Amino acid sequence: MATAAQWIEGARPRTLPMAFAPVIAGTAAAYQIDPQGWLSAGPVPAWARGLLALVVAVALQVGVNYANDYSDGIRGTDDVRVGPLRLTGSGAAAPASVKRAAFLCFGVAGLFGLALTVSAGMWWLIGVGVLCVLAAWGYTGGSKPYGYLGLGDIMVFIFFGLVATLGTTLTQIGRVGDSSWVGAVSIGLFATALLMANNVRDIPTDREVGKITLAVRLGDTRARWAFAAMCAVGALLPVVLVGQVGLWALLPVAAGALALSPIRVMLSEGRLERAQLIPVLKTTGILSLVFSLLYAAAMVLGA
Repeated sequence: MATAAQWIEGARPRTLPMAFAPVIAGTAAAYQIDPQGWLSAGPVPAWARGLLALVVAVALQVGVNYANDYSDGIRGTDDVRVGPLRLTGSGAAAPASVKRAAFLCFGVAGLFGLALTVSAGMWWLIGVGVLCVLAAWGYTGGSKPYGYLGLGDIMVFIFFGLVATLGTTLTQIGRVGDSSWVGAVSIGLFATALLMANNVRDIPTDREVGKITLAVRLGDTRARWAFAAMCAVGALLPVVLVGQVGLWALLPVAAGALALSPIRVMLSEGRLERAQLIPVLKTTGILSLVFSLLYAAAMVLGA
């Protein structure tokens, strides 16, 4: 039976900044677009809706991590791998237990998502929530998981970038604007870069078991350069908001300095063992979180 520490490791805490980042960026964008509307959001304050969105995002992130652990584990994808502990593949936890943990997280996300829907008065968001859970499970679950077809990167960009960030803004002020779109694209690129780093590390083992990720399709060299491009574009994109928030828009660009280290490691092709790519996941997650905090500061100061 897995220990508490193993369950925590199985939740993949290195990926959790990707749950915080879109909510932070989306909340800041809401304030920048309509400060008065954000401050007078009705009986449920905008910041409270932001907290509800944060719980939903974290629960979905952990849920998809456990679901991925379960589905890859029972397929044998994780039997031989380089990287952090996998509960199912290592035998630390029974597959059924990992599956229950995934759906427990989805249940928590659903409850808090329903509370967010009610407080925002946007009932159609229930459909969006259902799509999020289906996407989380379908990444490696089901008979034809899209993560095995090279579509995981696109879905991560859509759900952990666009949907999470724009949805946060929308539930707080009822509309989105340029700042929410810029934040959504940047955060989506960082989330996709993190997945790319993970999949570059696993190219040899994924190819052997028929998991044809985008990294496998691109090949090692082009996948590494794709990672670098995602980080660079994500960090530089806020420049387009200079006309709206002034030179404050350059503040999140400074987070690009944090991208230099993971980019250097990723482009050190042929010099590093794949196990040495593992820290890139952590640094990319930190990059996303720091970017979102600086983005928030820029949006508030430039509002």
